[in-house]
Amino acid sequence: MSELFRKFAHKTSEIVGSPWAFIAAAAIIIIWAISGPIFGFSDTWQLVINTGTTIITFLIVFLIQNTQNRDAKAIHLKLDELLRAVGEARTGMVDLEDLTDEELKQLQEEFKRLHERYNDDIHHHASDQIEDEMEERETERAQ
Repeated sequence: MSELFRKFAHKTSEIVGSPWAFIAAAAIIIIWAISGPIFGFSDTWQLVINTGTTIITFLIVFLIQNTQNRDAKAIHLKLDELLRAVGEARTGMVDLEDLTDEELKQLQEEFKRLHERYNDDIHHHASDQIEDEMEERETERAQ
């Protein structure tokens, strides 16, 4: 049952996410709007579009959520494999999705500090390199 639903959800997500599905939905709305005068803009006429869109939205939400959950799991597994394969990587990063919001915020701050330090090192190294090149040029001119 689970495999059947997975295949159905995947295929439906592909179809619903296609340009043709959007065009079909837009065409239905246009036809519905054009038919308004024919049905005298009645309550039934309005109820048809409201009921139809509500039912479709309700069902599609579950299909999309299933597809997103599978994609997120697959991405997590791929990243876990990369963490495992890289020697200097912290393998404690494997289960970050289980951390609390506060723990994630602390980790984010740590990476922000590392980024700032890395940028400072790069800028310092770059300015040192420029100064060295300028000194070399001056030395060459003096000779």
